[in-house]
Amino acid sequence: MKVIIVDDEPIMLLAMKRMLSSMEEVELVGSFQNAAEASEFIGDRHVDLAFLDIQIATDDGIELARHLRLTHPELDIVFTTSHSDYAMAAYDVYPLDYMVKPISRQRLTQTITRAIQRRGASANANNQLLDANTDANKSRLKVRTLGCLEASSAEQGIVKWSSKKSEELFVYLILHRGQSVAKMRVIEDLFPDTPYKNGEVYLHTVVYQLRRALNPHGFKEILISGQERYRIEMSQLDVDFIQFEQGVDQLTNINDDNVASAIELEKQSSGELFEEKSFVWAAMERENMNVLYQTFANHLANWLVESGRYGEVVQIARKLVARNEFDERSNQLLLKTLGAMGDKQSFHNYYERYVQLLQSELSLQPSPAIQKIYCQYR
Repeated sequence: MKVIIVDDEPIMLLAMKRMLSSMEEVELVGSFQNAAEASEFIGDRHVDLAFLDIQIATDDGIELARHLRLTHPELDIVFTTSHSDYAMAAYDVYPLDYMVKPISRQRLTQTITRAIQRRGASANANNQLLDANTDANKSRLKVRTLGCLEASSAEQGIVKWSSKKSEELFVYLILHRGQSVAKMRVIEDLFPDTPYKNGEVYLHTVVYQLRRALNPHGFKEILISGQERYRIEMSQLDVDFIQFEQGVDQLTNINDDNVASAIELEKQSSGELFEEKSFVWAAMERENMNVLYQTFANHLANWLVESGRYGEVVQIARKLVARNEFDERSNQLLLKTLGAMGDKQSFHNYYERYVQLLQSELSLQPSPAIQKIYCQYR
């Protein structure tokens, strides 16, 4: 792994060089005391990881990071600084890590290990992408349901639904995971206020529309009907919520070896099941997925807190709060993390917003646990 350091403090620069040079996985290719030298050096060179001080003499390390992000989007960035109050500003450029000086060898080793794991995960993802372009894997339908609703194939792009009901029937049957559903139940769920005979006619039309929409993608035959029952053949589908469930099952115990995979899995859940689609029949499944995500995200966040990786915890906590702004556990997590990072301004601002929200929406005061966290870190 090719690494550079940018820091205007000679002692810090020397300490970092000595620690990094002794690590077998690291090739230290440059060390600089100003942004211009670092930017010029990187140019068209390949660098995997950059350690950037946020305040580099008269230069702005965050601006340097933004510039490097534009020219080298694959570059991982780690901020090193004595000023913990810059944490939130630093995170808007999505760094790999944020380290407060002085930096111990153990802390540095954790960051290097994480960078290597992330590179390995990216390489695996790239290999999977290449595999997906082979003839053997082209004939698959990708279905996104978390935070959106979309189906697509490599050959034809996004599926164009003939009607809203044809899209609804498609995901309704997917939610049954390949199990056949009786026609009567389909009609009751999809056409609840329609007389049964009319529902039969509507369902027949919707089945035809669904097959017509899937036909250009080569998936007309996955909708199987017979003996008054309907089902979707799942073997040719890649469905994100099912992949998320399977991933969570495999990551019940998060550790140094699998945390990179856990982080990637958490990022895949970009929102609620079917997002803003108000399918009444999906309410229970949506709630189950919410509970699954919240449990997994909190488990991952707690592990990251223990490892001192507060920047990643903040991102997860903000997603949890966005899903339920009144959730006590999520708000405690976010406040504790902002406090532990030493970002007093963001900590105080968030607490004030939370207090105002509780008062204006629920006429409540913060719980004793929330108030205790505020007193601890203010």
